[in-house]
Amino acid sequence: MKVQAIESHPQQPVQMEGAQNVKMRMLIGRADGAANFHMRHFEVGVGGHTPHHAHPYEHEVLILSGNGVVRSPQGDRPIKAGDVVFVPADERHQFVNGGTGPLTFLCLIPAPQECA
Repeated sequence: MKVQAIESHPQQPVQMEGAQNVKMRMLIGRADGAANFHMRHFEVGVGGHTPHHAHPYEHEVLILSGNGVVRSPQGDRPIKAGDVVFVPADERHQFVNGGTGPLTFLCLIPAPQECA
């Protein structure tokens, strides 16, 4: 079993093309032996956004702090602390900070196949 504070995990800038002012912490992943799901913590700085992208797996997201919008083919949807977001596989999406402080969220994804 693992019990650790979010802040004890290293935070790295997101290098993916289209990301602006975004950092990520891998909270639970391959190094922990997680074979089914990975949990990540994102921090989107003021004026920042994740890439506008899609991939063949779903996301489950919990907004922890801040506010902004999540972009999808259905249009922009406002998000704030306490909201949950489900992004289906292959749906284009982007998280945009629209506030005056950081937008933070937890993101759960299926573990890559090589972890199984």
